[in-house]
Amino acid sequence: MARHAGLQAHGSLPAGVAPPMAKCASVDLGARKEAATAMETERRYQERLARYTTALANGMPDRVPIRPFVAEFTAKHAGYTAQQITHDYELGFEAVRRCATDFDWDAVVSNMVYVWTGLTQAIGLVYYGVPGVDVPPDTGFQYREPEEDRAFMRADEYDALIADPTGFLMETWLPRIAADVVPMGAPSTYRNNLSFLKGGMAMLQYFHAFGTQNRLLREECGAVSAIAGILKAPFDILGDKLRGYVGLTMDMMEQPEKVLAACEALAPHLLHTARTSADPARQVPIGLWMHRGCVPFVSPDQFETHYWPTLRPIIEELWRDGQQTLFYAEGDWTHHLERFRDLPEGSIVYHVDRGDLFHAHAVLGDRFCLSGGVPNVLLSYGSADEVRAVCRKIIDEVARDGGYIVDASAIMQNDTNGDNLRVMTDFVREYGVYSQGHSSVVPSRPAAPRPASLPSPHGPDAGVCIPWATKRSELGPIPGDEGIVQRVWEDIDSLAHMYIWHLLVSF
Repeated sequence: MARHAGLQAHGSLPAGVAPPMAKCASVDLGARKEAATAMETERRYQERLARYTTALANGMPDRVPIRPFVAEFTAKHAGYTAQQITHDYELGFEAVRRCATDFDWDAVVSNMVYVWTGLTQAIGLVYYGVPGVDVPPDTGFQYREPEEDRAFMRADEYDALIADPTGFLMETWLPRIAADVVPMGAPSTYRNNLSFLKGGMAMLQYFHAFGTQNRLLREECGAVSAIAGILKAPFDILGDKLRGYVGLTMDMMEQPEKVLAACEALAPHLLHTARTSADPARQVPIGLWMHRGCVPFVSPDQFETHYWPTLRPIIEELWRDGQQTLFYAEGDWTHHLERFRDLPEGSIVYHVDRGDLFHAHAVLGDRFCLSGGVPNVLLSYGSADEVRAVCRKIIDEVARDGGYIVDASAIMQNDTNGDNLRVMTDFVREYGVYSQGHSSVVPSRPAAPRPASLPSPHGPDAGVCIPWATKRSELGPIPGDEGIVQRVWEDIDSLAHMYIWHLLVSF
């Protein structure tokens, strides 16, 4: 700068012309400000990651983490319709980032409106009511349960499902749930072929975009992506996507042994889907979306004989992998808390919806982190004082020793009152501070030394459509490296498995 001053003093530059280095200095100052902002955002991210992972490990962080599972509310807050964020996932991602920034939350789901209806429309999935197409544009997407006599899997098809789950889904289930897919043996069509091109490319595009979204949440908002991966119980898959609830209820009376065998056949594939979509760093949990395995949908005996024996091994195998599972217990699972307590300590996070949060804490709080329990109706229609009172009681009684993450009881749609959500956020940030707490990023739990797996009782193994042995028998002598041929074949074949099983589980 001394040189610049000397130039100006000697009149070496025409009047009104800035010294050459002045612009550089301005650019340098801007770059420094950007770098400082980025450093501060990264500092907040690391602080929040430490807070969140400490609570997930049932520890006591510096304060109670705030992690709202906001879905269509993000559209309301960002000024979009439910149709816009559901049908255009980039708008959905943007709405999440806006909420994360404006509310300054610790963690948020990258896209809680997870079903991208652009993909479901591309292949003609028949069981979704799409906002702005089948339902009003400000209504969340709707699941259409099939009529009992038109279930996507018939009562006499259990043997086919058990023999080869992936083959059954591809050959029988998919043509029934996707309008553009023709049944096996029928003449192929242009739209049938396009459905696989569009569906496969769309799924890869969408899943790949989550990487960018998580990076932007970190770099722009300093927010942690709250979960990674997806899992559903085998029993819930039968009720949700195959037999329907009424059909499954009848099957439990008429052919319970077939139901159990089907759950056992589905389990390895659901484990594989969860494992391959989980957080590679093993810092955030896999989401388990629990639907119809609780009373009154099933009896306690049916839970003991069918639901739990085929779900528990999946959870235990994931824990051997070092992966924690978030039990998003939709409904009231009070009858089953003692069973959950039997799981390895720290292996799950238990989210309370309709159950009693305080009772759940009494049963599970010494072994697992809990989340949720702030009533959705309160956040939608209660007063600010009522919101504060509930949050105070939860912090005093459930969160007092750590191991709790604040959230609504259930996913927040666009009836949530934004002012009340801000009251919850601000109150917990101010009141939920631990005088003795300490946050540090919890190291990833190492995977077990042996590969974790569940046996596939029938058909190809999980992750496989056409086994390498089958393909190898079709090839002649391989003069080059057979290992690389096998590896690439298996990698690409696994993408087909991913497509069909994510249609079942994710969409």
